[in-house]
This record gives sequence, structure tokens and C-alpha cells, in this order.
Amino acid sequence: MIKDIFKIKDHSTFRAAAMEVFDYQARHTPVYRDYLAALGVDPSTVKELEQIPFLPIEFFKSHTVIVEGKSAEVVFESSGTTGTTPSLHHVADTSLYLKSFTTGFRQFYGDPEQYCILTLLPSYLERSGSSLVHMMDHLITISGHPDSGFYLNNLEKLSDILQKRNKERHPTLLVGISFALLDLAEQHPMPLADHIILMETGGMKGRRKEMVRSDLHGQLKTAFGLSEIHSEYGMTELLSQAYSEGEGLFRCPPWMKVLIRDPNDPLALLSAGQSGGINVIDLANLNSCSFIATGDLGKVFGKDSFEVLGRFDHSDIRGCNLLIP
Repeated sequence: MIKDIFKIKDHSTFRAAAMEVFDYQARHTPVYRDYLAALGVDPSTVKELEQIPFLPIEFFKSHTVIVEGKSAEVVFESSGTTGTTPSLHHVADTSLYLKSFTTGFRQFYGDPEQYCILTLLPSYLERSGSSLVHMMDHLITISGHPDSGFYLNNLEKLSDILQKRNKERHPTLLVGISFALLDLAEQHPMPLADHIILMETGGMKGRRKEMVRSDLHGQLKTAFGLSEIHSEYGMTELLSQAYSEGEGLFRCPPWMKVLIRDPNDPLALLSAGQSGGINVIDLANLNSCSFIATGDLGKVFGKDSFEVLGRFDHSDIRGCNLLIP
């Protein structure tokens, strides 16, 4: 199944793989198996992708979600905010995570080797167990550029590097958490050349007032003279990421898909263009659960794009997403 997941090219292949993964996890992931039983769902009666029940993401806070007989090589922990219960993702095969994020990055941005990769992720580096830090550390290593690295809270040094990158015309990617990028924008505004991509991962971490993505992007565009701000949609509970190259419209790699559920009936799905809860199918989550009902609100559009509108009011503030004000 692992080999087949990353060979997916079209909807029919995805559907077939998703049904195979569902059958496997319905039998071998105890938490998901028990959840289906509590719903009264017999997995053998689930014949279509749209019939698959999605596990509420809160189970990653209260249970160990992993295939039976497997043990975790690493446990990723969500960032959240002070006083909230973190999610824990017990990852049985870190090579599967590596394959997922490197293949996904290459699909959207090309080889990491061609970039200078700069990261501004202070709150993530100040704790252990961050899947985002794990991912960026590996991409930085692949990059091999002497300026690539983590810049923590050293905004002055990062500003100097960006000015250098402006002049050298080498493709550069700056990935940062929202509040840190806003700090950089206020303290060191500068026009960035068109070979520099700025990518936000969301999250204010209680350091600033939450704001809608369009406002965040507007401030960053003004400060850095950019026409577009890129975004990453990822979370501790997923081994894959969706990316936006602007306007807040995200696209998934072929082994990942977003569906929208009815906020008043969590087992019912909505049509394209309707707003509701975001359900994610991530087939890279082979050893945990690939079918997750997140706490995010959004809508899907044609050509497999989707938009994140915010969070359900009852959900914890997630470090990797923005809120509706």
C-alpha cells in the first residue's frame, strides 16, 4: 500500500487506495475500529468513499491512535496555546513522513536543492516534538545552501540575509509562523525580489490578536512589496501538507483530499462551494488513521482547491490555522 499511495495520479486510483486503507484501518486501528462500532457502522457495508466515517481529531488528544502491533518511532506533539491539551501523533514509520513531505514539496515547488530555505518558527523551536520543525530541518538539510537554517528570534540577522538574498537572485523560500512574520514586517520592512517566496504557516500562539488570513497577507504584502503570500496547511495529526500559492486557495498532493461535512450532521458531506467542517483524507497516515474530521471550517472548489475559513467556536485554537474574528 505504501508504494501505491505515492503513485496515485487520478481520482479513480485515489478512491481505490482510500477504500483499501479504510478496510485496513477499520480492522487494525483499535481507536478507529471502536469508533466505527460506537457509530454502529459495519465496515463491510462501506462501499463508497463518501460513506467513510471520519474520526474526530480530538481523539488524538485522548487516545493513542496507531495500528495494532505497531510502536511509535517518534511522537509528534501539537503546539496549541497555554492551558490546552496537546494532540499526540504516534508515528510508526518516520520514513513514510519523510516520503510524504518531500514528495509533496517537490510537486508544488520543485527540488529543495534549488532553494535557500529560511525559517522563522520561534515557538516551535522552543519546544520538542514539532512535526513542522522535523520537516523543515530535513528540507534545510537537502537544500544545502550556506544561508539555509532556523533563525529563531534573530530578526536582524534574518533581515540581513534577506537583503543578501535580494541581490544574489538565488531562489529563496522564507517559511514563518504568523506572529513572527508580522514582527519581521514591522521591524524590518523591505521590498523582496520576485525570486523570494514568503510562506506563512498560520498561528499567533497568544502573542498577537488572531486575524483573518486576508488581513495577515495584506500586511505582509505591504511590508515586503509582494503580490502573493504562500501558505502551508498542515497539522500534527497529518503526515501530508496542502499548499497555497496565493489568495488562500490550497491544493493537496494526489494522496490527500479535503471534503466538507455538514456542521449540523457530522456524517453528511456537502457539495462544492458550501461551507462546513473540513474532513481530511491523508493516505500517508497509513499507520494511524487516514480519515480525520478537523476543527477547521472551509469550503472546496473545482480543480481540487479548498479554502480555510476559520475554526469551530468550541475548538481549541490550533497553531497552524487562523481564526474568523
